[in-house]
Amino acid sequence: GNGNDASHAAGEDSDSGGQRLPFLCLAALGIVYGDIGTSPIYALREAFYAHDGIAVAPANIYGVLSLIFWALIIVISIKYLTVVMRAGNNGEGGIIALVALLNPWKTEKTSRRYLLMLLGLFGAALLYGDGTITPAISVLSAIEGLEVATPAFTPYVVPITIAILVGLFLIQKRGTAAVGSLFGPVMLVWFSALALLGAASIIEHPTVLAALNPAHAVQFFAANGTAAFFVLGTVFLVVTGGEALYADMGHFGITPIRIAWFGLVLPALVLNYFGQGALMLENPDLRQPFYEMAPSWGLYPLVGLATLATVIASQAVISGVFSLTRQAVQLGQLPRLNIVQTSRQSYGQIYIPAVNWILMIATIGLVIGFGSSSNLAAAYGVAVSMDMVITTILAFFVAYRWDWSPRLAGVIAAVLLVVDLAFFGANLFKVPDGGWYPLALAAAIFFLMATWRRGRELVGRQLREDTEPLEDFIAGLDDDAYRIDGSAIFMTDAGPRTPPMLLHHLRHNRVLHEQVILLTVYTQDVPQVPAARRMEIEDLGRGFVRVQLHYGFMQATNVPVALRFASEFGLDVDLEESTFYVGRETLIPTTERPGMWIWRERLFAFMSRNANRATAYYRIPPERVVELGIQIEI
Repeated sequence: GNGNDASHAAGEDSDSGGQRLPFLCLAALGIVYGDIGTSPIYALREAFYAHDGIAVAPANIYGVLSLIFWALIIVISIKYLTVVMRAGNNGEGGIIALVALLNPWKTEKTSRRYLLMLLGLFGAALLYGDGTITPAISVLSAIEGLEVATPAFTPYVVPITIAILVGLFLIQKRGTAAVGSLFGPVMLVWFSALALLGAASIIEHPTVLAALNPAHAVQFFAANGTAAFFVLGTVFLVVTGGEALYADMGHFGITPIRIAWFGLVLPALVLNYFGQGALMLENPDLRQPFYEMAPSWGLYPLVGLATLATVIASQAVISGVFSLTRQAVQLGQLPRLNIVQTSRQSYGQIYIPAVNWILMIATIGLVIGFGSSSNLAAAYGVAVSMDMVITTILAFFVAYRWDWSPRLAGVIAAVLLVVDLAFFGANLFKVPDGGWYPLALAAAIFFLMATWRRGRELVGRQLREDTEPLEDFIAGLDDDAYRIDGSAIFMTDAGPRTPPMLLHHLRHNRVLHEQVILLTVYTQDVPQVPAARRMEIEDLGRGFVRVQLHYGFMQATNVPVALRFASEFGLDVDLEESTFYVGRETLIPTTERPGMWIWRERLFAFMSRNANRATAYYRIPPERVVELGIQIEI
């Protein structure tokens, strides 16, 4: 989900739902529909000018408009807003929430659920490619409007775009709350402008509305054959941003997202595309039909508005990448990263410095490398269309688990898959022209996730090798083992074995605190765990207590805060008199133990060294921590 400002809006209950609904619809316009709302700047243009196959002839214009209209209806209105949004994980959406619904983390590696998890994680990795291409193509296409005013601007398009993008990434650390309040109103103006420009153009050529008839799309394929299939890859640009609707479901609820779509976004997009088509019927030589619709006095204001709209679209995608990264970290698929909360009210507002700078470098690299929005359109779409295929497959298996009739789920999934696979197939032709980029990026991130997961397994296996069962350890403690006042809190996993750190500590220091707490933090497969179910306490005898803390994959873990409430669960912990013991593993890659290739082990050791410290991640005050170093051969 995109961690923007409306997530806390959704949590503020005012006197009646009715008063909140218009506000939530407005907020959804700004965050959910930014990406899909900026496609008219380049989508129709690319359908005719991206390759030489399609002549700007009336029959082709009707055919392409018909394809655009039905793509919006089938992919967005039916697939996402009607079917996929039923697959909520406690109200949260998005591909990781969908994967978590299948609860695949503890399954056998050969099982179907494990394969579906891998598919879903690859889908999540694909969204990183989208997170770098969307800001690049959107802002670049907006600034290219200046060339319509005068060719003198041409050499400045790329530098202006880069300046805007740098500014956008620099303000991320402030949080989006400040800018977020403007998102909805700006996008309201944007969609109104799209509708007005389109309507004015359609009035001149009302015959263009005939393209609503799907027969034109069928005739288009009959007349153009393979060339028509290539065009599908550019028609797909009108639905990129569809996955954002599902990812943001948890922030707004389904109703405001649906009302905003059917009430404003869909009519505005259809009017605008058809208006561009009407203009092209009259004047087939236009190169920028979107900007040519504007009256001459309105061109600069339109470029300004388009720039604001594309910055908002980019912001939503960047926030989405932050949220996705946090979910992956929480579920143990990526190393712990420094995650900064930028808002006290809204949990969804976060900033991840490492991810922000990598995104910034990648996005600017794309602008310089590809140089124009037309070239970028060739790279755009491959990742998103593949992601949509994966979403359909996962949603089918989730529906299957919810006792939908398998026939119904199967029929719906089959129909949607035909559409998804047609778009994906058409986009595959873009791979040589730049579509390789998001696929390569996704493969690299997926590989890092796999290496991290496998490395953690190997470390866990090593740590468990030389320990005895915990019961035997507690039973075998000498009564005269020297006990001192206060509590020792060992961060550990909740296996039946004795934590290596505890043995290590006793061996070296030969003392134990009166109260020894073995603390494990779990991330559940749900977005949020209520405070009442946060803690489980088990008395192991002789001053040993096992405490398990449960968090959702959208929640921040804060151990001291949880322990302050321990007394309500019947456990007294004086945090002023407590010491936290945390293991500091030094990994030694070696070829002597079975595991991964040595270079992958080195990569894992590097990721581990650079991961955020457990103390910072769990918000443990550093002055109360003792780190115990352990060397582990992997």
